[in-house]
Amino acid sequence: MLVYVLIGVCLVLVGIAGLQFTYLFYVDRMYRERRRYLADLEKRYSRLSTRLEAAEARLAETSELLETLHPELKTDDDAWADVIEER
Repeated sequence: MLVYVLIGVCLVLVGIAGLQFTYLFYVDRMYRERRRYLADLEKRYSRLSTRLEAAEARLAETSELLETLHPELKTDDDAWADVIEER
């Protein structure tokens, strides 16, 4: 009778070890996918950062050009505050 109990305990332990290995493989796969996703996000951030710098440079260039051509069109932050308050 004791032999059957020990066989049952061994099978339960093998089942638990199998579940742990399955979970370990799942966690490893999720870790690899998350690393890949973060690498993609970093690449995307780099591209967007480059585009933002180019857009800011183009905006600064346009502002300088506008200011040299039409100095009377100076941007005034107080005027925007007045417009916002009126609405």
